Amino acid sequence: LAELQRKLGMAIVFITHDLGIVRRFADRVYVMRYGEVVEEGDAEAIFVNPQHAYTKMLLAAEPTGTKAPPPPNAPVLLEGRNVEVNFKIGGGFLAGEPLVLRAVDHISIRLQRNQTIGIVGESGSGKSTLGRALLRLLPSDGLIRFGDRDISSADRQAMRPLRRELQLVFQDPFGSLSPRMTVGQVITEGLLVHEPTLSGKQRDLRAVEALREVGLDPNARNRYPHEFSGGQRQRIAIARAMILKPKVVVLDEPTSALDRSVQKQIVELLRKLQADHELSYLFISHDLAVVRAMADYIIVMKQGKIVEEGPTEAIFSNPQATYTQTLMAAAIDVTRFRLSA
Repeated sequence: LAELQRKLGMAIVFITHDLGIVRRFADRVYVMRYGEVVEEGDAEAIFVNPQHAYTKMLLAAEPTGTKAPPPPNAPVLLEGRNVEVNFKIGGGFLAGEPLVLRAVDHISIRLQRNQTIGIVGESGSGKSTLGRALLRLLPSDGLIRFGDRDISSADRQAMRPLRRELQLVFQDPFGSLSPRMTVGQVITEGLLVHEPTLSGKQRDLRAVEALREVGLDPNARNRYPHEFSGGQRQRIAIARAMILKPKVVVLDEPTSALDRSVQKQIVELLRKLQADHELSYLFISHDLAVVRAMADYIIVMKQGKIVEEGPTEAIFSNPQATYTQTLMAAAIDVTRFRLSA
């Protein structure tokens, strides 16, 4: 966009909740709340000396803190060894042999109880594919173990009783909830499969408990997803996972569709749930600030391979791989997109 603007001399109205991009790209900033402009001014002035309380709150909403690693002897809950995922592209009677795209290339990973592994990398690096392969939602080669059980070749029927312990929270809080179901129906749907002997009243009590745990009014169970904000919908999605009392949760870009202030709230909620239930998270994201706040160990992926991995603070303070250094620079260098006069 910056290059096109320079070449064509065009004006751009850039609408986003990503404050880092705004600071790097915009000349002038308008801050809106409830349909009104609460503050406007030159970009640097807004970021250096905000005047309105809401602007100050947005700028202070960066997730902070660090996650302590689990004890060295904590049990390994989910493990992958030399995991490989291939997709066939094209082919057919006239096209000849299909091309094979290796989306995940011989990756090994060990997730301990109460650990959060952050998986970062550019779009198309294989992050989400790896997460789904480890949950056996995609066919893969290599070894995958859940606890002491080899699930590498487990089919849908064999995986069914394990699904309650291996949960997934999706990126899109708008598309992941059925608009035709009440919130109560959405979050108790899994109980119909995994605890079929529960009565309707018992399921309702579990829904009340789950909603309270994620910070929502239990009366929300009688309403529909479209009545809630993006942050509230993501809390509903988290409640849907938590009601089954999982051991491992794969969080696939769970905060990317949310503004910074709501992201911070979701990060704090996920931390609390982990502390209360000794959960293990695979946290997939391109947002390094959120990953740093959530994860105690980081895997950096590029083109289906691990290019670097290690404890979070080691990766952030002293990245070794050139690609990791590039990712860090892209996240930190606030002048990267500035155009010459």
